[in-house]
Amino acid sequence: MTFDDAASMGLSHDEWELILTRLERVPNQCELGIFSSMWSEHCSYKSSKKWLKTLPTEAEHVIQGPGENAGVIDIGDGKAIIFKIESHNHPSFIEPYQGAATGVGGILRDVFTMGARPIALLNALRFGEATNEKTAHLINGVVAGIGGYGNCIGIPTVGGETNFHKSYNGNILVNAMAVGLADNDKIFYSAATGAGNPVIYVGAKTGRDGIHGATMASAEFSEETESKRPTVQVGDPFTGKLLMEACLELMAANAVLSIQDMGAAGLTSSSVEMASKGGLGMEMDLDLVPVREDGMSAYEIMLSESQERMLMVIDPAQTETARAIFEKWDLDFMPIGAVTETGRLVLKKDGVIACDIPIDPLVDDAPEYDRPHDAIKPLPVLSARDVSSDKSVTSLLVELMGGADLASRRWIYEQYDSDVMADTFAASGGDAAMVRVHGSQKGVALSTDCTPRYVYADAFEGGKQAVAESYRNVCATGATALAVTNNLNFGNPERPEIMAQIVGSVKGMGEACTALGTPVVSGNVSLYNETDGEAIYPCPVIGMVGTIDDVKTAIGAGLTGTGKSLYVVGQADDNDGWLGASLVAASLGYGDDYAPPPVDLAAEKAHGEFIIQAVAGKHILAAHDISDGGLLVAVAEMALKGRQGADLSIQPSLAACFGEGQARYVVVADDDTALEAAAGAACVPVMKIGTVTEAGSDGFGELKLSGADTISLSELFALNEAFVPRIATA
Repeated sequence: MTFDDAASMGLSHDEWELILTRLERVPNQCELGIFSSMWSEHCSYKSSKKWLKTLPTEAEHVIQGPGENAGVIDIGDGKAIIFKIESHNHPSFIEPYQGAATGVGGILRDVFTMGARPIALLNALRFGEATNEKTAHLINGVVAGIGGYGNCIGIPTVGGETNFHKSYNGNILVNAMAVGLADNDKIFYSAATGAGNPVIYVGAKTGRDGIHGATMASAEFSEETESKRPTVQVGDPFTGKLLMEACLELMAANAVLSIQDMGAAGLTSSSVEMASKGGLGMEMDLDLVPVREDGMSAYEIMLSESQERMLMVIDPAQTETARAIFEKWDLDFMPIGAVTETGRLVLKKDGVIACDIPIDPLVDDAPEYDRPHDAIKPLPVLSARDVSSDKSVTSLLVELMGGADLASRRWIYEQYDSDVMADTFAASGGDAAMVRVHGSQKGVALSTDCTPRYVYADAFEGGKQAVAESYRNVCATGATALAVTNNLNFGNPERPEIMAQIVGSVKGMGEACTALGTPVVSGNVSLYNETDGEAIYPCPVIGMVGTIDDVKTAIGAGLTGTGKSLYVVGQADDNDGWLGASLVAASLGYGDDYAPPPVDLAAEKAHGEFIIQAVAGKHILAAHDISDGGLLVAVAEMALKGRQGADLSIQPSLAACFGEGQARYVVVADDDTALEAAAGAACVPVMKIGTVTEAGSDGFGELKLSGADTISLSELFALNEAFVPRIATA
């Protein structure tokens, strides 16, 4: 092997020299492949872990934070929620169906590997412009892949988000989140234990699909992107279902000592990470690995990312019990090696040593970079006085609601089965999804969110806002937010301006998570999301989890209660509004060259807690956070969801109607006096903005605004629903 071989696997010259130093010799192909995968950004986080270490990860309810297959939080009553979000961006651009499907399969394995039965799936998707020639192909393939895997394996897909922007034309984002439920005293971990204990390969057979997938996911795209199809894995949800049931049955038999999903880098990462976490070594005979193709080399077997596979260390006394379980589920069960005390990874193939390398340089002693990053330069504030339009606020509302940013995503989420398992209380189309803890009345609220244009304008404020908005989504249901998982999607970290986005957003995210009491318990970093040097808009997605004691007390976002009053919580008057980096400003040609709305975390916490208390006190009947598009958009969305009208008294100005100031909610009051009294006691500003009106003969009603044209909600609904189906069938 030479440096040219190392470079072809994504290693730098310095990293090649470091490998030679650590081994004191030249590695063979298999060994070099293992180093390249374990030192890839996708597996090592070498450019981001310096900053990830600064995130808050602990709280009384946190059972397991970052570092395991998924994060674990205690939700009381002896139960734990296990959850994580992860990217499958590059594979989904190359082969959208399989890329998205295997993203779902992989994140499900991360969750049930820890002993949890998955109860919900969410996603966060970013596509290019509607007019881009690849968008229809990509959206159809990705949505079909997510639905195809999730629907077949029988886990409800209950929430998510989808955005369109030209920066994703050459590099879409597909982030998948899975949530599972387990007994809090029956959590399974990945650290190998007990020298001499057998190492067992279970699941599907190993093929040549996905070889060097982790390395491919850690590189920029170029004109040769299409040639990378062989690095995309192929998933089988039916085998995934069998594997899930077999693993959960084996765990119930108390036969598992440690277990790891074969995800990115396949058998390499699973064996190395298990040995490293246990402070031990591992020896395996690759001739024993079940394969589906002839003549596979040690290099190919170790780097394959074939799906639906697990590696586990089991109690030797339970070997035959374990074998019987996997044979019952028609899955491979093969002892391929043993845990050792050597601290080395030793592999045999065809009777000879194919690999003999120390574990530590692959994980704990892997490269960690402090890459240079630019300072974030503050952008000017866009004054409302400087923004004008010849269009009325009602015509602007219609334009926004019918466009890429605010159009209904129903065409997407109706392709997902959201009701399987019969515990879904609220699915896509509102603020947060909610699923019932089976056999109880407790609810788990779930949300994914990020506003990339804010992060692009100011990474620190944008990182804060991603956490704050996901927090608002959960609070709007009446649930208490508990913890987050994050998926950091950025461009090339070797460029100081991109590294600045990473550093700024992580700092903002950390500050927000600390202030809101929502520690980060798991996550994923996806870098080099760019094509021919053009980076995506930075997208640090937040997945938020919260709970409510009784799902029957949770509220939705649809208008309800004819004659009831509408209030804004978190705002005292309508004299001003933040237009910088807003959707309306962009539509009027002001772009992203202005500061995004600042995030007041103390206000976010106070206003969120007030909403939770107002739901518990039955002071409000519905709630919706104000985000993209501002106040008028929030009311219109509530009206369309509840199919009732609204008569508003706010002034028809751009700032009042479309300003995107944070920490605000629109609520329907059950009793005005009680709500205002509660707000006064909590020192939370509120403003009455109108009343709910009845639906008309068309089943919708009207949206009326003082001094402006009346909007037919049935016509707005038709326009809002048309955008996504139109581009998907283009």
